[in-house]
Amino acid sequence: MKQMLKILPILFALFFFIPHVAMARDYPTIVGEKVATGFANTITGVGEIPKTIMVMSNEKGPVYGATVGFMVGLGHTLGRSLCGVLDLVTFIIPTEAIVKPNYIWDHFDRETSYSSTFKMR
Repeated sequence: MKQMLKILPILFALFFFIPHVAMARDYPTIVGEKVATGFANTITGVGEIPKTIMVMSNEKGPVYGATVGFMVGLGHTLGRSLCGVLDLVTFIIPTEAIVKPNYIWDHFDRETSYSSTFKMR
């Protein structure tokens, strides 16, 4: 119970202050972009497999790309899809995307990377 009393002010700040601050910077647009990015990443996460195979084949050869690239692509599929679901669930909190690039079709020639922290927009 004591722990809940410590968490309550933090939750209050998240749900009350953050949206008001974000409204000064076009809050509806930011929320809409986050929903669109989350939906797109949830659906297109499976595209990470051929993307990663292609990127790794270009860097280290076709055998490496077909084997290691496939396995890494499976990991990126899971990562991009879960980041998309996270964006959809937390769309009301205006944070920057965890997955880079935001969409799979942006910079299709580079491997996907992930941010380790949440950053407010």
